[in-house]
Amino acid sequence: MMTARFLFSLVCSLVLAMLAACGAKTEVAPSAGAASAPAGAASAAAAPVTVSTVKALKRDLPVLLKAAGSVTPLTSVDIRSQVSSSVSKVHIRDGQFVKAGDLLFTLDARTDEANVAKARAQLAKDNASLADAQRQWARAQQLLAQNFISQGALDTTRAQVDSQLAVVAADQAAVDATRVALSYARITAPNAGRAGSIGVSAGSAVQANVTPLVTITQLDPIAVAFSIPQRNLGDALAALKDGGAQVTAALADNAGRFSGRLKFVDNAVDASSGSVKVRAEFANPDGKLWPGAFVEVSQTVSTIKDGVVIPQAAIIQSARGTIVYVVEQGKAVLKPVKLLYAQGDDAAVSGVSEGETIVLVGKQNLRPGSAVVERPAGEASAPAPAKRS
Repeated sequence: MMTARFLFSLVCSLVLAMLAACGAKTEVAPSAGAASAPAGAASAAAAPVTVSTVKALKRDLPVLLKAAGSVTPLTSVDIRSQVSSSVSKVHIRDGQFVKAGDLLFTLDARTDEANVAKARAQLAKDNASLADAQRQWARAQQLLAQNFISQGALDTTRAQVDSQLAVVAADQAAVDATRVALSYARITAPNAGRAGSIGVSAGSAVQANVTPLVTITQLDPIAVAFSIPQRNLGDALAALKDGGAQVTAALADNAGRFSGRLKFVDNAVDASSGSVKVRAEFANPDGKLWPGAFVEVSQTVSTIKDGVVIPQAAIIQSARGTIVYVVEQGKAVLKPVKLLYAQGDDAAVSGVSEGETIVLVGKQNLRPGSAVVERPAGEASAPAPAKRS
């Protein structure tokens, strides 16, 4: 009986010992796993982000106005005859450059030459009559002094002289008129430029002010016409008073860039587009700017003085607005900024100060307070070391 009770007690003690051992293992295992998980998360959160940075600079930034323009000549004259006649000789070739006053065409002028000769002959005849009237008046003055004629007779001879003077003056005007008509037979260039296609040849009949002969187009200097928004009208007018703002024109096929000056602002705003027509003048000695060509125009309308300038690529458009990341004491700090003006790769902003370190590359991996490793912008990033398993 005693032996049976002893065995029963021993068995119960062993079962309780085994249950206690299993419970202890079950409690230790979860606590060890739970401790390892936060340690890994903390390690991941502490990993710094490699970024490229630049310094915010303070400098003047020109405000450029860009527009599409077209090349237009300052002068382009359609040459026509002022009299109906026929062409005697053509003195120029298609596409030839001419100077002001160069002879272009000669017309048949035989009728006008005859009219000039006739007018001159009439002038000579009336000059002879005037000379006779003047002699008669001089003789009458002598006779009056000797009391051989009356004062009335002297006055009559004086009237004859005055009448003949008027006749001679009319004859001189007739000579001048026929000489003007004769001058129309010589057609000269009114301005320097390039001759276009010649529409007539020797022997062609031309009608006064109707038949086109040739077009003379000025190529140097030349103009570019474009439009600016109404909001920039004040800047354009102010620049015009100072001698004209600088204007740059670039050909659409990248054939060159040219620098000129604003020379004209129209006196009305187009109600349909809200823009104002303007014109800039360019030196064109090589003839690369051709009438009718399209160009991309950029004009400096004002300048942002001492603006804080950063790369446009550093700016982030987010739900919070326009922001940038600034590196302070090795950590990323989010700063809201206001974009004042952007041109090319540069942007003038407010909200950051000169000399602050701006994140340029890698900003998409940042969060406020993230630890960062800086490298200058443009520096190639070193390859990450391979992890061993």
